[in-house]
Parts: sequence; structure tokens; C-alpha cells
Amino acid sequence: MALAQRLDLRQAQTLVMTPQLQQAIKLLQLSNIELSDFVDREIEQNPLLERDSGPSDGGSDPVVGDGAGGEAPGGLDGPGGMEANGLSIDGLNGRDDGPALAPTDGRTRDTVEMTSSDTMASSSEAPLDTDFENVYGDDRFSDGSDGGSEVYGSYGERGGRSGFDDDDSNLEATLTSEKNLRDHLTEQLKIDLPDLGDQLIGLALIDMLDEAGWLVGFDARAMAEQLGCEVERVERVLAACQRFDPPGIFARSLKECLAIQLREKNRLDPAMAALLDNLELLAARNLPAIMKVCGVDAEDVADMVVDIRKLNPKPALAFDHTPAQLVTPDILMRANPGGGWLIDLNPDTLPRVLVNHRYFARISDSARNKADKEYISERFQSANWLVKSLHQRATTILKVASEIIRQQDAFFIHGVSHLRPLILRDIAEAIGMHESTVSRVTTNKFMATPRGVFELKYFFTSAIQGADGQASHSAEAVRHRIKTMIDAEKPDDVLSDDKLVEILRAEGIDIARRTVAKYREAMKIPSSVQRRRAKMSRM
Repeated sequence: MALAQRLDLRQAQTLVMTPQLQQAIKLLQLSNIELSDFVDREIEQNPLLERDSGPSDGGSDPVVGDGAGGEAPGGLDGPGGMEANGLSIDGLNGRDDGPALAPTDGRTRDTVEMTSSDTMASSSEAPLDTDFENVYGDDRFSDGSDGGSEVYGSYGERGGRSGFDDDDSNLEATLTSEKNLRDHLTEQLKIDLPDLGDQLIGLALIDMLDEAGWLVGFDARAMAEQLGCEVERVERVLAACQRFDPPGIFARSLKECLAIQLREKNRLDPAMAALLDNLELLAARNLPAIMKVCGVDAEDVADMVVDIRKLNPKPALAFDHTPAQLVTPDILMRANPGGGWLIDLNPDTLPRVLVNHRYFARISDSARNKADKEYISERFQSANWLVKSLHQRATTILKVASEIIRQQDAFFIHGVSHLRPLILRDIAEAIGMHESTVSRVTTNKFMATPRGVFELKYFFTSAIQGADGQASHSAEAVRHRIKTMIDAEKPDDVLSDDKLVEILRAEGIDIARRTVAKYREAMKIPSSVQRRRAKMSRM
């Protein structure tokens, strides 16, 4: 067999992930807050990008343009075209009144209006996860300024809120920080333990506290060796610190934490001490065993349980409590006065970006060498691509959210019990997108609805087969039904898992006993035996 060189010409189709396409995919799965941070970094690196913070003073007015000045690169799923200067989907009652994306008031609406949960007429035939041309109509962004403006390629609504009379201003945010736990304990340490050596041991103990205020895994001998003192001195300082406020601080276990608080209230009698030694019986609500161990009757046990319930097992949380981080919704949903639903992207968190065409023309004319011209051109193309990616991201999110609301319309009207089974494939097939695109859109995105704020992933639940073999039920709706039945049960008629299965099958839900037990445990609901004991103890 002879070896020889030859030249072949072959034609093949390959998928190339360009940097621009990778950026578009990355933007799609970011929340509005994360997207705003990303845009801020891009503005720092690109002199042609700027924030659209409100009405212009004439220096950077958006006018008619075509985005990048030519054909847009490929989109998320493939080539395609889409002429749009705003996001507005109307006519969901089965009629088509014409292009819904026509300019109305000079703003990008980023809005979907839904009047039915059955049909939807889109203003474009192209899939929303493909490429599009950034073509605007005449006077799309005119705001009354002179016609010499050269900036275009805007995204998002113009305008913003600022000033001291903002309704969202919070005067409490300007207050100084409250005293933390360490400062509170240090002040008491200096007063109760004047000796500097004891204060050093006390500060070491403060540093060892966990978030609940406990000394988990504390070893007095190891601390004494580390500080070079006697073990007795460490234990004496610890005993003094356990008398600090808040009560229960510096405890080494749950038993000791409760005992410190009961001792301060003068309620640590022998019966209570015996109960603390057998907290597992209290957790199991084994009333007969508690009465036997403590040597008291049922009435005394009830009083002891009431006293324990008044205690705080995690005393440190009253000080170093981190405020819960409020979820900022990316999508706003509200009822349409005429029927149906209205959907908007949250304008308070959605970044608004402009490409400064006037500055681009100025620095392009002043560029003297090839390197400068290439840099300016690359920055200009990058800025226009970012604007198009943001617009395409907004379009895709609204498309997916609209279909989710259509599929789960009964949930928004009637509640959790009417949540229907839904998977990513259902949405992808309905709107003509790839399943991975829908997955990215629903990742870390929240929607404010009349029933609360939900992550988009919440509406995707597995299906439980119906008893008739045809109808299916959402797993979330079944969990809600189980919780409702348990909450309504009477002390003398506590529902076991088998009884719950029997009731659910009578309602047309074919479910196994182990599945009911799994759902119950996931909702932190005790077993029927524990619930019966708890209900009987309250009678």
C-alpha cells in the first residue's frame, strides 16, 4: 500500500459556538439583578455603551437605526429574522388584529397582554429563540429633540425614578447599625468580670459561639492548654458567662440551654430536670412515659410543656439576625380589567442600554492607525450585539412566561389544587423552542403573581397517574391536598398514611403509600401516632 498526499474537498454541517452566541446563551439564564451587574461591567469596558437613565438632554438621543448596521448573527437555536421594536403580544382570544409590535408611544413596552388561556397570536412567525434584525420604524424613539442625534440601539423603557421624593425611599435604611451579639456580650463581660485574665478567657468563649449562641464541641481542657491557665478557671468563667443576657447563651447542648433559662425563671425543679434528661420522649409526645419518668400527672406535664415552649433554643438569633433577602421578581403579572392577564418585565431591575452612535462617529474620524480603528470597530460591534441579545432575551422570557400562564391558568384562578402537571418539553413544543432554551429561561427567574411570588420552576411538576388511567394530577397539588386533609383532621380521627391513600384513590388519584409518606415527611408533618399524641395533649 503506497502512501501519498492528496487534496480533498468535503462539505459538512457543524455547530460553532461563537463568543457572541455563548454570550447570548449566558444572558438568557441570568436574572434581572445578575444581568444588571453584567451590563455594568460591559459599560465599564466599552466606551460606546451607556445607561439609559431617563429623558435625554440632546447629547445621546436614540433615533432610527438598524442595531449593528447590518445582518444580525445567528440566534440561540438557529438562523431567522424578526422585525421588532417592542414586545407586545395581543389577541390571545383567537383573533389577529394586525402586527402587535408596532410603535405606540415611543417606548419599548416589554409587555404581554393575555385575554385567554387557550390561544395566542404572535406578532412574528420567527421563533423567539432565534436571531432577529434590529429594525425600528420612523420616529421610534423621538422625544422632541432636534434631528441631529446619532445615537440608537436602545433597549428597555426610557425613564427612571430618582430624587428625594421617591415613594420607595426608606428612611430606616439611613439609620446606624444595631448592636450585635459580640458587642452586647463584651459589655457584660467587662462589668461582671473585672479581671483582665478572665476577660481574655471570656472573649475566647465569645469567639467560639455558633450562630445559635451555643458552644458546640467545647473542650475546657483544650482551651486551658491553649490559654495557659487552669481548667477550673475556664469553667468558672464559663459559668459566669452563662448568666449573661440573652438567657441560654454559652450553652453546650439543648438540654443545658433550656436548663439555663428555666433556672433563671426558677422553674428548674426535679420534675423539670427529669424531663430535660428525656427530651426524646417529649419529641415523640409520649405522655405516659413522661408522666412515669417525672413522677407527675398529666396536668403537671401539660404545664411543664407550656413552660418549655416559651423558651428560646437559639438565643443568639435575637441579635445577629440577618434580614431575609427579598426576592425581586423578574416578571410582573396582574389581572387585566377586561379579562385575562397582563405580563411585564420588571422595569425597576431591567437594564436599559444605549449605543452612542455620535461618539462612535467622532472617534472613528479621529482614529489614526489600524489598531485604533480595529478596536473601535470591535467595541461598536460588541455594543450592538449586547443590545440585540438583551432584546432577544426579553422576547424569549415573555414568550415562555406567557405559555406557562396559559398552561397554568386554573392555578391562578382557583389555587394550588388546580396546578396541572407540566414539564419543560410541553412549553418548548408549544412555543417552538428547544427544551434547553426553556430550561435556561426558567432558571433563577421569579414572577410576581396575584397569588404571590413564584420561581418559574415552581410551575413544572411531575405527574401522578389518575385512578382511571387517563387523567393525571400534579404532584404539588397532591401534596397540598394531603396537607389540607391533615390540617382538618380531628384529635379522635387522625388520618394514617393508609387512610390518606384510600381517600386520594377515591378522589381519582392513584398513589402508593410510600409516596404519601415521602410527601408528608418532606412537608415535616409527623406520623399519625405523633400527631394523635400532640392533639390529645392539647385537649
